[in-house]
Amino acid sequence: MSREEEKSLFFSPPISFSHSSDKELLAHAVGAALYMPATRPNIADDVISGKHEGLVSVVLDLEDAIGDQQVELAEESLMQQLFLIASYMKIGTLAESDVPLLFIRIRSAVQLKRLLVRMADTLPLITGFVLPKFTEENGEDYLQLIAAYNGNRASGTPVLYGLPILESASIIYRESRLDSLLAIKAILDHFHDYVLNVRIGSTDFSSLFGLRRSSDRTIYELAPIRDCIADIINLFGRVEAGYVISGSVWEYFPKKERTMKPQLRVAPVEESFGSPGLELMSRSGKDAMEGLIREVMMDKENGIIGKTIIHPAHIKPVQALYAVTHEEYADAASIIAHNDGHHGVLKSQYANKMNEMKPHQNWAKRILLRSQVYGVLHEQQHFITLLHRNERAYV
Repeated sequence: MSREEEKSLFFSPPISFSHSSDKELLAHAVGAALYMPATRPNIADDVISGKHEGLVSVVLDLEDAIGDQQVELAEESLMQQLFLIASYMKIGTLAESDVPLLFIRIRSAVQLKRLLVRMADTLPLITGFVLPKFTEENGEDYLQLIAAYNGNRASGTPVLYGLPILESASIIYRESRLDSLLAIKAILDHFHDYVLNVRIGSTDFSSLFGLRRSSDRTIYELAPIRDCIADIINLFGRVEAGYVISGSVWEYFPKKERTMKPQLRVAPVEESFGSPGLELMSRSGKDAMEGLIREVMMDKENGIIGKTIIHPAHIKPVQALYAVTHEEYADAASIIAHNDGHHGVLKSQYANKMNEMKPHQNWAKRILLRSQVYGVLHEQQHFITLLHRNERAYV
């Protein structure tokens, strides 16, 4: 954005951050994390060219995105791409501020141990390792390796984080869920300083029931998955738990020259933004986008921040949805400012709700933290405005 565009859209613009930023800020900043197979030959070129506008986080996948016979090839390709990125930065062709947060999704603790040695020179580029199928059986092995690296890393080198994915049968099956989640939480609590966020693997969960949500539905409409997500939030989403939870992968992407189904031309777009918002969605011709928007809205309502995505078209909708509205910001700021023992409840600045100083305090803190990363929009602006300025977000 130009400075003029930024001023016209944002009451308070997003702040800058890097993989060296404070952990709490960084955990919220992961946002839309784009998965790429580690075998992709042009990762470094995509980064240096800024091919994907708005890209903040990349997950280089050594697990499900590649075949079992491609592991060695994928590791070699990963080394080469990271070396190229480091080389571009060294000669000044690529600024550190232009490098997205880089994560690597591994297959096992054995592979993690090997990569920590092989990647010694390029590890400072990496924000963290995504730890799939994280359970009480393998979790400690993963995090002990990450803790050992951090204990011996050179001064000034960024912290390396672990991002566990909860996606195993023992978690989704009701009879073992609570014991499994409590055991996992005990492990994460022990290594809390090195756990950036907790990720939900709904695709693997769904597979165990032979389920798959449709493009116009949210993961919350699959009953077994919804119930499991509720329990994950109940344990890891508590304020005192101190974890950021990242939402389920969205696996549908736009298909050109297709008209949206008429029944999808309603909430949230038409109800919230009338004909301009509807025209934008209709011109985009992508029926999967409203499903994505619905799901991110539900994520936010449940305190989830972050989304695994598999297509560049998802970047802008997800990032835009995390922008804080002026009304949210005004409420949060008022709650924090008046929590001085002299007020119990106040009418909101928008005169449409009651703000209670104590019960809404934790919500307000989360809103203010999110406002730093994603900005605060002006009073009459909304996320559709951020997309409308560049309709290629849906191409």
